[in-house]
Amino acid sequence: MTIPVLICDDSSFARKQMTRALPDNWDVSISYAENGEQAIEAIKAGLGDVLFLDLNMPVLDGYGTLEAIQKEDLPTLTIVVSGDIQPCAHARVKALGALDFIKKPTDKEKVRELLSNYGIMRPEDCLAAQIIQDNESELQSAKKEEDKHNVSESGINLDPYQEVSNVAMGRAADLLARVLNVKVRLPIPKVNALASSELHMMLKATDEVDSISAVCQGYVGSGIAGEALILFYDSCYKELAKLMNHDGEITEAVEREMLVELSNLLIGAFLKGFSDQLDLSFSQSHPELLGLHRNIDELINSNTRNWQEIVAIEINYVIEDYDIECDLIILITQDSLPILNNKLIYLLDEQSA
Repeated sequence: MTIPVLICDDSSFARKQMTRALPDNWDVSISYAENGEQAIEAIKAGLGDVLFLDLNMPVLDGYGTLEAIQKEDLPTLTIVVSGDIQPCAHARVKALGALDFIKKPTDKEKVRELLSNYGIMRPEDCLAAQIIQDNESELQSAKKEEDKHNVSESGINLDPYQEVSNVAMGRAADLLARVLNVKVRLPIPKVNALASSELHMMLKATDEVDSISAVCQGYVGSGIAGEALILFYDSCYKELAKLMNHDGEITEAVEREMLVELSNLLIGAFLKGFSDQLDLSFSQSHPELLGLHRNIDELINSNTRNWQEIVAIEINYVIEDYDIECDLIILITQDSLPILNNKLIYLLDEQSA
């Protein structure tokens, strides 16, 4: 008997990754949703006996979707698939009725093991070899059609960058949460292809406060280069000192030390999470403090590189229950893009093997 499976994720790249991670011989019909609202409607229409659910999505996120499933007692078995690997995220989805949690990027053997352990995939649910081949042909056709709709004006498919960034973001947040013993609220990463002249406008739009502090760190490796920026809101210092167990006066030297330490942690964890997925290796320069308590214009006018085109990844980290917020911006040079694009294609193909 064919089992209706629903994959809910706002990233087309992530939906394809999850599809590839399903057992080849599992007799299923697969439907897709881009947010929780679409998923709820699909479940009500009988398209989601088994639901693979992302957490960070627009319109209605994964937590809201789980709450709606629980409230309306909808007939689905939900497995959360997310890059947010903080322990509090695991506990929260389990409390909301999720069957289990799989961290991104998805692993084919882990998915098969989980489905077997919960009795979701049984021997009688397996397909013959010819049907598997036919399903693979249909998936390839759907992939080509979907890829046409995920290309920026510059011709770069940004969706894979967003999904790999989503996983890296989650790993960095998990490390920050463990170090400071806090919960980090995660956004959907913003990814844009920008001309050098547009970078200034993007950075100005990032911060709505008059005064910020910024740290910069370069990275290079495997034919890829760029810079990472962290913009700290000036309101965070007092509570940041509390979390970092600093009891004395908060001098400028203390501020510098805290910012550089946190920047090194976040940037390093993000780049490690990003590079690990693509089998790359980056080396990083020493963090450079661009300025304390300064206007955004002052900070970026003297530090913007003369790149023709870049890919900019923007992530806003917020520590819940504290007035602490910062923006992590990863800039990737134009010359790096062909190598990264090939790595992203290989990543998807490798997961289908």
